[in-house]
Amino acid sequence: MTTRVETPDPERVSLEIDEGVAIVRFERADKRNALDGRQFTAIESMGELLKARPDVRAVILTGSGASFCAGLDFSGFASMLDGGAASNDEGSPGRLTESGLTHLGQQICWVWQEIEVPVIAAMHGHALGGGLQIALGADIRVAHPETQLSVREIHWGIIPDMTGTLMLDQLVRPDIARELTFTGRILDADEGMQIGLITRLSENPLDDALAIAREIAGRNPEAVRAAKRLLGRRGNDGFAEQLAEERREISALIGRPNQVEAITANLESRPPVFSD
Repeated sequence: MTTRVETPDPERVSLEIDEGVAIVRFERADKRNALDGRQFTAIESMGELLKARPDVRAVILTGSGASFCAGLDFSGFASMLDGGAASNDEGSPGRLTESGLTHLGQQICWVWQEIEVPVIAAMHGHALGGGLQIALGADIRVAHPETQLSVREIHWGIIPDMTGTLMLDQLVRPDIARELTFTGRILDADEGMQIGLITRLSENPLDDALAIAREIAGRNPEAVRAAKRLLGRRGNDGFAEQLAEERREISALIGRPNQVEAITANLESRPPVFSD
C-alpha cells in the first residue's frame, strides 16, 4: 500500500513509500522543477529524512510535470549579475553544510551517495545543468529516449559545481566529459546511453524505475547496502578534495566581468563579447 509521507516542504518535494520503495518527486512543475533556494533546501531535507528511514530499501527520484529538472532557476542567474551566490533566497546553494564538506548545491546531489540504499533517477523532459548533476548523483539512471541532457553551466559562464566534475569523470571517457563541459551542448538520452550517462532507456521511465526498485527491495537489504558501500568506495575516493576545488573555482568565477557578460548576453539574446 502506498503511503504519502509528510515532508518539510511538500510544495517543492513530495514523498511516497510503497513496500520499501521511496518515490521522491520534485513538485515545481510550472517551472520544469527548476532549482531556487527553497527547492535546494527541500531536496537536502528530503535526503536527510530518507537517511533516517530504515524501512526504505530503494529510492526513486523523479519530477512532476513535463521535466525531471531544468536546472537553476533564472532568479539565480539574476543574483549572479550582482556577484552574489547562485540564489538570493534563504538556504542559498552557497551555504556550507554542517560537515563543512559540501555547499548546499553539492549536497543535493551528494546526499544520494550518502543514502545507504540504491537510488534510481527516472528522467524525462529536461535534465539540464543542476538537474543533470542531481541525476548523476543517483546510482542508476532510467530515461525516456527524448530526454534533453546538458552540462549547461558554461552557457552561463560558470562550471559544474554540484559534484558534476566528480561524477562525470566516473561515467564517461575524459575527452567526452571535457567536450560536454566545454560546449554545454544539449544531447538526447539516446546519445547519453551510448556515452555512459544513462543506464537504461525507457518509454515509461518511472514504471521501469519502479520495477528495478521493487526487484532491489526484494533482495537481502543488508547485502544491498554492503554492495553500495563497496561499489562506491573506489569511485568516491578523494571526493572531499574534488568538491572543495569545485567550490574554489566557482567562487572565483561568479560575478567576474566575463561571467556577467555570459548571463547578460543570454538574457538579451545576443552573442557574448568576452575580454581576454
